[in-house]
Amino acid sequence: MLRGIPSEALLDSSISTGYGSIPGPRVVGVDFSAVHDIKGSSKSFQKHETRHVSEHKNVARCARFSPDGKFFATGSADTSIKLFEISKIKQMMLSDSRDATMRAVIRTFYDHLQPVNDLDFHPQNTILISGAKDHTIKFFDFSKTVAKRAFRVIQDTHNVRSVSFHPSGEFLLAGTDHPIAHLYDVNTFQCYLSANVQEIGANVAINQVRYSSTGGMYVTASKDGAIRLWDGVTSNCVRSILGAHGTAEATSANFTKDQRYVLSCGKDSIVKLWEVGSGRLVKQYLGAAHMMLRCQAVFNATEEFVLSIDEPSNEIVIWDALTTEKVARWPSNHIGSPRWLEHSPIEAVFVTCGTDSREYVLVRRGRGRPDKGNKRAKRV
Repeated sequence: MLRGIPSEALLDSSISTGYGSIPGPRVVGVDFSAVHDIKGSSKSFQKHETRHVSEHKNVARCARFSPDGKFFATGSADTSIKLFEISKIKQMMLSDSRDATMRAVIRTFYDHLQPVNDLDFHPQNTILISGAKDHTIKFFDFSKTVAKRAFRVIQDTHNVRSVSFHPSGEFLLAGTDHPIAHLYDVNTFQCYLSANVQEIGANVAINQVRYSSTGGMYVTASKDGAIRLWDGVTSNCVRSILGAHGTAEATSANFTKDQRYVLSCGKDSIVKLWEVGSGRLVKQYLGAAHMMLRCQAVFNATEEFVLSIDEPSNEIVIWDALTTEKVARWPSNHIGSPRWLEHSPIEAVFVTCGTDSREYVLVRRGRGRPDKGNKRAKRV
């Protein structure tokens, strides 16, 4: 299954060499080994500046950061993909909002026929992939300034709901309307399916699939409310947490950096932390209602905080990851509920996408604070 040629074969000689060195997290992630509820004071989540950076022509459905945190991309129901550069957004926050020459969007891609569901960046090279309702996974080279369309396409058999690159860059996973994740060799496009799936029923679509930091495991969050852990080499299902979110859909699942825990979100309006080794529920984060949209819960870059969305109030809710105490509720500034929330892997920056077609970027104060006269930037 793990055969293949080096991922460089994916790229032609005209493509740039990649991101360069990727910095590690600023602080070591939180140790969740103290599984019992911890009493005591919670940390404060520092104030951020927020900026409306762009909007699609229809619902902004998804967002993803590059591994080095320098870029993020958004996908929309209007079938387009926009690529943003964080340094330009920080410059916008420092400059006069009337400066029309500065644009946060550096690329726009048009190649899908139906809404874009998910995105991911190649771990080493300037390649962005997208999964969409048109049953395709498309590869875009964002080092080329004039490229608007994909240079490679995988044709799947189902609606592609989620995509995730293996850390080697040689393989990718597609979560689709099919109950089993589709594993693709990115050089040959050959597709592999796990044979160890007897316990999974039919018609159980995968809302999200994500690799762990080393690729040793991957996790799926499914419409049947289950979280499933899979061996990254054999693709065998090694643990099923059935009813992880009751009868409600499990909408997202992500590993902690040390691969010991999985953070999941569901339409039961509960964010949950699971221990990978035992499948035990470790912590619950309450107080954010999400029952309609396929939203997600994420850690900040240091894993000290958990962030999610409250649909009724259109707010961003932040918890102390260790104590589970709710430490902040911030207005999202969206007209209608934010649909997606994604945090930078390396610094205090995150982005929200909404049903109002807009994208907002939030940057910690002191890192690109706007001038007093910049009325388009707001503090939350």
